[in-house]
Amino acid sequence: MVSDINKLGLDVKWQDLTPGCTIVGSCTAEAFHTGEWRVDTPEFIEEKCKQCLLCVPVCPDSSIPVKDGKRLDFDFDHCKGCGICEKACPFGAIIMKKGVR
Repeated sequence: MVSDINKLGLDVKWQDLTPGCTIVGSCTAEAFHTGEWRVDTPEFIEEKCKQCLLCVPVCPDSSIPVKDGKRLDFDFDHCKGCGICEKACPFGAIIMKKGVR
């Protein structure tokens, strides 16, 4: 059975695949720049932000970094532009713009 995620590719035989529901190569999210899939881009308007942090837990990609209790600008390497953060922000501090930034 393949246990190295780097060995899982198009040329792998079905006999070498991992069983269903098995996590192989965990903690690799930082290695994949899923922000390349983005169609819309969130814009953080710092002046409107009240640091309520309601946007942070709703982000499915953990693309809103927090340091010392304050949110920072988006991690665009991983943000897919889903817009959930915009809907969660009660102050209008996040707006979605068409296109990739």
